[in-house]
Amino acid sequence: MPVEGMTRLDDLRIACTDHASNPFGIQWMCYDADCPVPPLVRDVAHVAFEVNDLAKALAGKKVIIAPNSPSPGVLVAFIEEAGAPVELLQFTRPVS
Repeated sequence: MPVEGMTRLDDLRIACTDHASNPFGIQWMCYDADCPVPPLVRDVAHVAFEVNDLAKALAGKKVIIAPNSPSPGVLVAFIEEAGAPVELLQFTRPVS
């Protein structure tokens, strides 16, 4: 479902809105048919949490998307917790 204001991330094969555009951090995402994101992340809404140390936060967790940097200054990974996807973010630069 395309939403006004989406930005294309061609290398990830997704389009998304800016989470900072609303007071609750809601981010809409559309996945291309050939996007490699796991079905759990594509099909189930997820929450996202900022962490100070991504590697430490992933220790002992079921990682479903390995740590990566979708944009400068951001490290992100997804885990599966209680059957749901959870996004963990570490900002390596101040968030504007």
